[in-house]
Amino acid sequence: MTYTVFVDGQEGTTGLQINEYLAQRSDIELLKIDSDKRKDLAERKRLINESDVTFLCLPDEAAKESVSLVDNPNTCIIDASTAHRVNPAWTFGLPELAKDQREKIRAAKRIANPGCHATAFILGLRPLVASGLLAVDTQIAANSITGYSGGGKSMIADYQAASTSATQLKAPRPYALGLAHKHLPEMCAYTGLTVAPIFQPIVGPFYKGLAVTAYLHPQQFTRKVSPADVQQILADYYAGETFIRVAPFDLASSTEGGFFNVEANNDTNRVDLFVFGTEERMLIVARLDNLGKGASGAAVQAMNVHLGVEETLGLI
Repeated sequence: MTYTVFVDGQEGTTGLQINEYLAQRSDIELLKIDSDKRKDLAERKRLINESDVTFLCLPDEAAKESVSLVDNPNTCIIDASTAHRVNPAWTFGLPELAKDQREKIRAAKRIANPGCHATAFILGLRPLVASGLLAVDTQIAANSITGYSGGGKSMIADYQAASTSATQLKAPRPYALGLAHKHLPEMCAYTGLTVAPIFQPIVGPFYKGLAVTAYLHPQQFTRKVSPADVQQILADYYAGETFIRVAPFDLASSTEGGFFNVEANNDTNRVDLFVFGTEERMLIVARLDNLGKGASGAAVQAMNVHLGVEETLGLI
């Protein structure tokens, strides 16, 4: 069977990547909009309603506008913006979230694609909240280091221009220092935490790759556990998941001479989860490609689940 797919916002970083994933597939017919009609509401409406699935790769307000154009009840919208991620009328597009999440995605016509930082944070922390090891009112401190492609076309252009100029962007750059990052609502909603984490992201001088690190102290736990115990909770929660690997509790095998490689999952849809530390202090680290499982790969995975085709189709 062939499915028709439209990418509204096909010129953006996420839209281009989705098109690359889907262009290789024989079961997908891509509907394309002429470049001079990208802002033509009538043309966008026509293509959205002709599609089985439309991906919205747009700013929040433009994504809301596109949703208002839908009048075909059979069209599934997968929104990569922040606009609908905690809207109860929308389904969160993270199949590994819970045992019944795939069923929800399959039945939904409105799917909100998770944010990149949020995906890593949620996958690392949700099993600990679900198991009762972390109380729901625990305040977590976490940071994230990510490649500059997460900032979209404007930031990519800045870094590419800087690479050939005297003013080069060589150092990591912390941002969102007002501690009100736009991913905080979904971080709470889908971990089960009722208190927003202290979350501080950093953009690095590399194109893509992301790692979220959460800092845990034994006083935060509801019972005494070792790092190996925490690793086992994660491994049990994600047993059988194709795209999630929980690394053994072993510093040597999880690092390169003691250094952690943020880019190791680039060009894949995989997430690696690690537990580091001792019984006195621990880290949980989640690593992914911010353009893969953090954006376009996740959107395609959600589409596959919704359509009932092989979940890994077109993904690595």
